[in-house]
Amino acid sequence: MFDVQTIETASLGDRSYLIDDGEVAVVVDPQRDIDRVLDLVERRRVRITHVVETHVHNDYVTGGPELARHAGAAYVLPSGSDAEVDHVAVSDGDVLDAGRMRLAVLHTPGHTHHHVCHALAADGGEVQAVFTGGSMLYGATGRTDLVSPAATDELTHAQYHSVRRLARELPAEAQVFPTHGFGSFCSATPTSGTSSTIGEQQRVNPALTQAEQEYVDTLLAGLDAYPAYYSRMAPINRRGPAPVDLSVPERVDPAELRRRIEAGEWVVDLRERTAFAAGHLADSMNVELGTNFVTYLGWLYRYGAPLTLIGESEEQVAEARRELVRIGVDELAGAAIGDVGSLADGRPLRSYPVSDFAGLAEAMECGPVQVLDARRNDERADGFVRGSQHIPLHELADRLDDVPQGEVWVYCGSGYRASIAASVLDRPGRSVVLVNDDYGAAGEAGLEVRPAGA
Repeated sequence: MFDVQTIETASLGDRSYLIDDGEVAVVVDPQRDIDRVLDLVERRRVRITHVVETHVHNDYVTGGPELARHAGAAYVLPSGSDAEVDHVAVSDGDVLDAGRMRLAVLHTPGHTHHHVCHALAADGGEVQAVFTGGSMLYGATGRTDLVSPAATDELTHAQYHSVRRLARELPAEAQVFPTHGFGSFCSATPTSGTSSTIGEQQRVNPALTQAEQEYVDTLLAGLDAYPAYYSRMAPINRRGPAPVDLSVPERVDPAELRRRIEAGEWVVDLRERTAFAAGHLADSMNVELGTNFVTYLGWLYRYGAPLTLIGESEEQVAEARRELVRIGVDELAGAAIGDVGSLADGRPLRSYPVSDFAGLAEAMECGPVQVLDARRNDERADGFVRGSQHIPLHELADRLDDVPQGEVWVYCGSGYRASIAASVLDRPGRSVVLVNDDYGAAGEAGLEVRPAGA
């Protein structure tokens, strides 16, 4: 088999791929920060001839056009993509020759109308692998509601037939390499596993084990909210994104940082959630730099608004910048770096307590406690803390008046989203307690209510 290198972007739940025959390489669905691909190409000592996309992406800004320009390679998109950027359009049945590799194009609508898969074979040989984008995932399929509500039902039926086509036309031994499905909101339902084959998917993939209408009904029932920034990604990718800039933003001194906060600008503290709770600048927001950072900051951020980062080190800020350019947040107003006490401009720091579900249970035994659930609707449907108010994190900024003044305990599935919600709620007139705990502990503490049938 040809060599296939995976380039993981865990923060977005996506994978890109570098395929080579020892001399020539093809890149599939590259992310915006193409330096990772170029480093891998240098180590492999190969030459990129094609950069191919399975579809115009809705969840990240592509690095495809820039990578193709840098490598002098062909930039390949499916026919019907409506892309304005220079590209080679391919349709069902077309074949791309790259060294000893042949990539056959299979039109697989569902995730989008124009979606294609790329089946890899040696010249004259059997298919060894297929790059499935947002079509066949590991134990699931790509979501079908990103184009428009009006097209969702049609695309869901199309997705069913596309996955069945792959299973029908490709050998059972062929390796499956999807782009989405590793925590990505582009997956319609949860995925399972980190590798698979066509034969394995025939046993576990709902599009291959369920009748068509059962599959459609199950997929549609599993669709919930997806990040607001998705609406911006496809237009950027069709136009062709600007060259990526990964430089560290300009440093901001404490006085200017305070001015920006008082002006109501976005000032985001990247520190770990309990460190933020122990002491932070008043009116700053905490979005801990971790696996979920870019998803939730991107979901909440008002694009175009000045954004300043607070970080403990230049490296931390640089990592945050890398994450943000992947979703098209290119313009940073600056960064304040160092110990938070030194950035306070002589003002006192704010803080709030951190507890767990056992602590919440103790508090509820002593009297009424106001509790806020920041999880998504689908999570809430499976169970919740008794008496809790439910406002998904992505709705909180527009529903602050729905949260009564006074003390409020905030929880989610792990403490991550609750920490963001707590930082938003931490204002004069309201005291906050962060429940920094896995939701499973709510049941152990005797707090959970499970709806009938959940």
